[in-house]
Amino acid sequence: MCGRTACTLAADNLRRACAYRDRRGQHRQPEWVRAERYQPSYNKAPQSGGPVLLSRRHLYQDADSSERVLMDMRWGLVPSWFKQDDPSKMQFNTSNCRSDTMLSKSSYKGALLKGNRCVVLADGFYEWQQQSGGKQPYFIYFPQTKDAMDKEVERDKEWKGWRLLTMAGIFDCWEPPAGGETLYTYTIITVDASKDVSFIHHRQVRAGKGAILDGEEAIRKWLDFAEVPTQEAVKLLQPTQNIVFHPVSTFVNNIRNNTPDCLAPIELGAKKEVKATPSNKVMLDWLKSSQEGSPQKKEKDLPKWTSQFIHSPSPKKTSAGVLQQWLGKHGQPAAKKHKA
Repeated sequence: MCGRTACTLAADNLRRACAYRDRRGQHRQPEWVRAERYQPSYNKAPQSGGPVLLSRRHLYQDADSSERVLMDMRWGLVPSWFKQDDPSKMQFNTSNCRSDTMLSKSSYKGALLKGNRCVVLADGFYEWQQQSGGKQPYFIYFPQTKDAMDKEVERDKEWKGWRLLTMAGIFDCWEPPAGGETLYTYTIITVDASKDVSFIHHRQVRAGKGAILDGEEAIRKWLDFAEVPTQEAVKLLQPTQNIVFHPVSTFVNNIRNNTPDCLAPIELGAKKEVKATPSNKVMLDWLKSSQEGSPQKKEKDLPKWTSQFIHSPSPKKTSAGVLQQWLGKHGQPAAKKHKA
């Protein structure tokens, strides 16, 4: 079981995209902790680092628990009680944990009851649909506003760019028995699939994509462990229908591929080879340059449009947000949004 996400915003923009209001109603941006470790990626897998939000009180005992920090942690939880000298010796996978069993699993129960709740940040996540000819990947994300496609909005004081997907997680701190640097790690909580994406897989966020916290109030309650007890917080872990998706190339299947091609929408069921179009080029240019500091690609690495696409029947249930609509206005028909 292996999950993938994408988080392509540069560190400064990621911080701006996570702006919030504290308990006093003051508009704030979370403080970065170890920002130098964060690396944007179009194709992020377990065991790599990833950005998470957590209450500032976890790091500073006198802090207001409604205050937040951004931190890069390793994906794949290492329990604080793990006694061996090398986390890689763990014999079980902790990149995801099921919401219905997390309070009975020793790997997660202790951390959860201590209030070690975090929010895992991503542009979106990938899920694979099993088909007769192999697995077809999809990219799943929040519906976006028209402003999210406009690079100029990044200069505004208030962030109006890409809305990050916010997933509920649990983190823990592991200290090497022989001494050394504390290792911060996290797991993403999984829930049953919403009907919008159940055709892809029955567990929404089965492999590295988690229980989605939709809206500031849900994020606030999940993070503020001092004010919101565990029993109340776990009620937030429900499937959401406020997500959209589009098929992407099997190019993303190889974890070594880390370019905008991983996110680019493709056409399913095409009888002919998919060729580059003006809209495709605009899409790739936007993905490649919309965030300063994001992973970049060279001209020679542009996608081989004639060979990178899966030609298979379109699924019965499809949905598309502004990303698809935006492409449609640039010469490519927009996909119809699935009606719940």
